[in-house]
Amino acid sequence: MRDRYHSRMRSMVTGGAGFLGSHLCDRLLENGDEVICVDNFFTGTRDNIVHLLPNPRFELMRHDVTFPLYVEVDRIFNLACPASPIHYQHDPVQTTKTSVHGAINMLGLAKRLGCPILQASTSEVYGDPKVHPQSESYWGHVNPIGPRACYDEGKRCAETLFFDYHRQHGLGIKVARIFNTYGPRMHPADGRVISNFIVQALNDEPITVFGDGSQSRSFCYVDELVDALLRLMDTGPEVTGPVNLGNPDEFTIRQLAETVIRLTGSRSKIVEKPLPADDPVQRQPDIAVAAGLLDWQPEVRLESGLERTIAYFRNLLDQKAHHNAG
Repeated sequence: MRDRYHSRMRSMVTGGAGFLGSHLCDRLLENGDEVICVDNFFTGTRDNIVHLLPNPRFELMRHDVTFPLYVEVDRIFNLACPASPIHYQHDPVQTTKTSVHGAINMLGLAKRLGCPILQASTSEVYGDPKVHPQSESYWGHVNPIGPRACYDEGKRCAETLFFDYHRQHGLGIKVARIFNTYGPRMHPADGRVISNFIVQALNDEPITVFGDGSQSRSFCYVDELVDALLRLMDTGPEVTGPVNLGNPDEFTIRQLAETVIRLTGSRSKIVEKPLPADDPVQRQPDIAVAAGLLDWQPEVRLESGLERTIAYFRNLLDQKAHHNAG
């Protein structure tokens, strides 16, 4: 779509003021793109992208993707959707609409423009898996009427729409199934396990572990996840995905809690609470497809990534304390 008037790649990121989206905007600008960041600020925040506002190649649009959008871009990264249980269960109907109507609107835009579009899907399409680790060929084990279904089934339906637009209209699509990702700019009250544990530890509060903490997760540092998204978008039209993106190193929740306590020097104690409904017991990506197609392999070890994330939250809490004192 670029013509003699536009020599730069024009990328649009929906959910661009969110945790992951803001890091993607950073990287796209570093690569020389013009970037349109679209966000309705339901969970995203201007704080995540305020440093980008002076950049003449960056444009912020306050917009809800459940309504059509008419812009001219060369590619679309569709990241818009609350991604933590606390946020997506706050308004489950809106969460489903964001996944489904949002996908329809962004696919319609991509079809009109003839541009490629990447969908940020999720490991939650696998539900509480009966296969471990999870590969892209596994169809999942999801409760369609449970409290998490607004997100799980919304994302599954979005994948359906992407592949139907691809088959029916020849649209260039990329579908990334993103596993647990962490790093600076996570929302301190998003209810995700890493942000929860770090905030609780820095405040010397009890660290709440659901169940006995034996359930497992795999955690990918945000910079590496963004790198994988860009590599996926840059593949040829024959590559549609879905592609698992995540760090295959597996840790129990109790191990994570103990590591956070040690790295923060916290006096926090671990307390156990009942498991929430439909909480997956195991979550670990099989990333053989990503390794082969994208030549991508996460290298940031959990402790190293946690140290950077802890430093971010420590500074955030210090600023808040200073503001309250003032």
